[in-house]
Amino acid sequence: MREYSTPALVDVPASASAADVVFRRAAEEPDAVIMRRKAPGGADGAGPAGGWQDVTARAFRDEVLPLAKGLMAAGVQAGDRVALLSRTRYEWTLIDYAIWTAGAVTVPIYETSSAEQVQWILSDSQARAVFAETAAHEATIGSLRAQLPSLEMTWRIEDEAADGQPLQALAARSGVIGDEQAEARRHAVTAGDLATIIYTSGTTGRPKGCAITHANLLADTRNATAGALTELFDISGSTLLFLPLAHAFARIIQVACLESGIVLGHTPSISDVVPDLASFQPTFLLAVPRVFERVYNTAQQQASQSAVKSRIFRAAANTAIAHSQALDSAARGGRGPGAALVLRHRLFDRLVYRKLRDAVGGQVRYAISGGAALGERLGHFFRGVGITILEGYGMTELTAAATVNRPSRNKIGTVGLPIPGASIKIADDGEVLFKGPMAFSGYWQNDAATAEVLDQDGWIRTGDIGSLDDEGFLRITGRKKELIVTAGGKNVSPAVLEDRLRSHPLISQCMVVGDGRPYVAALVTIDEESLPHWKRQHGKAADATLAELKDDPEFVADIQQSVDEANKAVSRPESIRRFRILETDFTEAGGQLTPSLKLRRSVVVKECAADIEALYS
Repeated sequence: MREYSTPALVDVPASASAADVVFRRAAEEPDAVIMRRKAPGGADGAGPAGGWQDVTARAFRDEVLPLAKGLMAAGVQAGDRVALLSRTRYEWTLIDYAIWTAGAVTVPIYETSSAEQVQWILSDSQARAVFAETAAHEATIGSLRAQLPSLEMTWRIEDEAADGQPLQALAARSGVIGDEQAEARRHAVTAGDLATIIYTSGTTGRPKGCAITHANLLADTRNATAGALTELFDISGSTLLFLPLAHAFARIIQVACLESGIVLGHTPSISDVVPDLASFQPTFLLAVPRVFERVYNTAQQQASQSAVKSRIFRAAANTAIAHSQALDSAARGGRGPGAALVLRHRLFDRLVYRKLRDAVGGQVRYAISGGAALGERLGHFFRGVGITILEGYGMTELTAAATVNRPSRNKIGTVGLPIPGASIKIADDGEVLFKGPMAFSGYWQNDAATAEVLDQDGWIRTGDIGSLDDEGFLRITGRKKELIVTAGGKNVSPAVLEDRLRSHPLISQCMVVGDGRPYVAALVTIDEESLPHWKRQHGKAADATLAELKDDPEFVADIQQSVDEANKAVSRPESIRRFRILETDFTEAGGQLTPSLKLRRSVVVKECAADIEALYS
């Protein structure tokens, strides 16, 4: 199949804006709980974690409106860009909707961004104002003021002088703006107006600002929640966000939650995720494959401390996978789970699966995964455990979500069907093209870059290589620009191999190389959290360093086993012949990864030139 479309279920009125939901819900259901925020002393304070305060629709509006009026009083005009530099937290959502209510445009910045990245985004977007989460963020912005002629105002989110009431001073200025004036500003916004400029991660060159309209956000979320994901976005549902809201993936879930009526929570610190999941008890999760890999690997490592527990876990994992695969078979008209498999599955549910579900709060039944391939084995494992992971696909230029598997139509190994209203086409060279109301209007002030990805008929060139099956399910096989062509002329997609290698407990990151070389090879980095467990398991000294272990025969053999497993997915000319274990991991702080954990290949190639040469010497 070369093209597949699904009709839109919801049309966005020309007068709609993303901010409308705040006021509509406050008017229609003022006492409905729309969010739960950390109580003072929780993740945002100094006391014990676990307490959550309900935020009703009325209460949220009563925070959004004064803050929006405060922005107007400070001089923020309709269409002005206002940057937001912060972790994922309740105030992020509050500020986002206040900016939209004031008719302005939100420009998210990752809280981990370097000073150079912050300077570029503030300068390129011509932001007039910025919200900075911490004093350190404020200091970074202060050091850049001379290079930012458009920037006039900075407000800090964490304000110790305000006794734990961040943004209080700005909201206090709202008195000079009447409700009618604020209402007129909000109603002047149309669906076609700019809502946000989201800067791409910048795997190559400087990040480009994706101009996303209110219509893009609403078309994507309303069609997804009305048709593709109704079971997740049920009125009784809830989710806890811990991925960065600066990324389009988490941002679209934020909008979808408020639009659909499910309860939203935030976790700013990754160290608080486990206790927060236990206390918040979400019904679905949003995560990247690495999170699910860590959950599996941690459970496997804990079980391996005892020979009996290790055997039980292996049997439980195999049973979960077999049960899920049998369900797939039944859905295709084949044989479903047999009586013996059903009994084993029930037994392991009591012994193993329930504990895994309890680790994420006990109520999670679904999860959405994106950003990279999950892997079929892991997908079947989690569905067998009782948590169905729905893989999806998207990009910032498509307002995050373009395809997703449905709870009722989940084909593990694919990234699902188009969101209602979207069309997919596979070009002659295998590139995946998309068209629909979620497609962005172009890159901010960069017509040349826009022309490279958006054609005259509205099709977006994704840069990804993929295929469509007979039912319209999309499978992504690699990145067009990342294809490796060996000296023998063989085209190799590194993503297939890299995704499989990263699923190994010991492996943190890897990069496949071989362009213009006689064979394919790989650079491998080690997961620091898994290394101590491996040393105990293999009787190595606790203080043994990675520099000492990387040539250890047992250690190398373990990595080789993972390479051999990955090679099963490709032909021999595409397989990894040699690998090299690096002593330093690829990280965002080191510059080798983007904030969304994508490899900056050009950086790795430059920094690891000697290691790459050694693979071919």
